[in-house]
Amino acid sequence: MDSTFRRTPDIHLQDLIKGLLQGNRGFLSRAITLVESKRADDRRLSAELIDKILTESQKTLRIGITGVPGVGKSTFIEAFGKMLTALGKKVAVLSVDPSSNRTKGSILGDKTRMDELSKDANAYIRPSASGSNLGGVASSTRETILLCEAAGFDVIIIETVGVGQSETVVKDMVDYFLLLMLAGGGDELQGIKRGIMEMADHILINKADEDNVKAARRAKEDYKNAVHLFPANEADWVVPVSLCSALEKTGIDQVWKEIERYEQHSRSNGWFIENRKRQVLKWFHERIHARLEDSFYAKKDIKEKIKEREELISSQKISVRKAVEELFS
Repeated sequence: MDSTFRRTPDIHLQDLIKGLLQGNRGFLSRAITLVESKRADDRRLSAELIDKILTESQKTLRIGITGVPGVGKSTFIEAFGKMLTALGKKVAVLSVDPSSNRTKGSILGDKTRMDELSKDANAYIRPSASGSNLGGVASSTRETILLCEAAGFDVIIIETVGVGQSETVVKDMVDYFLLLMLAGGGDELQGIKRGIMEMADHILINKADEDNVKAARRAKEDYKNAVHLFPANEADWVVPVSLCSALEKTGIDQVWKEIERYEQHSRSNGWFIENRKRQVLKWFHERIHARLEDSFYAKKDIKEKIKEREELISSQKISVRKAVEELFS
């Protein structure tokens, strides 16, 4: 029986797939909306969609870009993206904005911040809210990557929230992890720096312009010295440290040269394929855990039972361990 895309009754799933594979942006946006949906029927339909468009995508390149707020990620991505489209690349930017813990709202302003790139015929920008996911990555980001690749985009850029929240989530879905830094960040950032720096495939010091050039050069040497103290990564790759000015568009081409060098290196030693295999298996187990959690909270009267035990825990009439055991008994 032919499945129908519920949000647009006049469009069948096969038509959606056909339009997607032809690179139609409208169909791509509709497909992403479908996989982002939390509805059970949409979830089943999106699983069917992803299964049908799943193809060999190892010719594409997935790049994660992170950095502390104010480092200039959006400005860099726009300059970097424009450079790539000028080289004939088709670039998709999946930019995830932070959601408010209180209101669950999100700014979703990246199309505004990347005005030039958003108008580029060879670029596609899709902002989405991070929700409660660590690392600022929407739960459907992995599916969105596959949809963009099916639509013909060969470079997929994922811009993270960049607040130091388990950036491992991003590392586990990209081929190359680029960390943007500032010169003179201050001691308050050291806790963030160390953990993320050890995951980075490239450390890039942005805003190396005007009166900041000397400080940026000093920071470059400091970071290069720090990199040598880190354990060797699984790709057997020496992490480069370089400078750029996204505002002045200097050093951007060197970033792409380093990425190409990494790609050639990781493909030749087998890490590129191995990394993709590990990532998809980790995704599989993450989805299992997510479905188990959803199934638990969907149980009849579970919210009432949880509320009762919250009150007992708060009044110290029962331990947390005991309360959990009772919920599963």
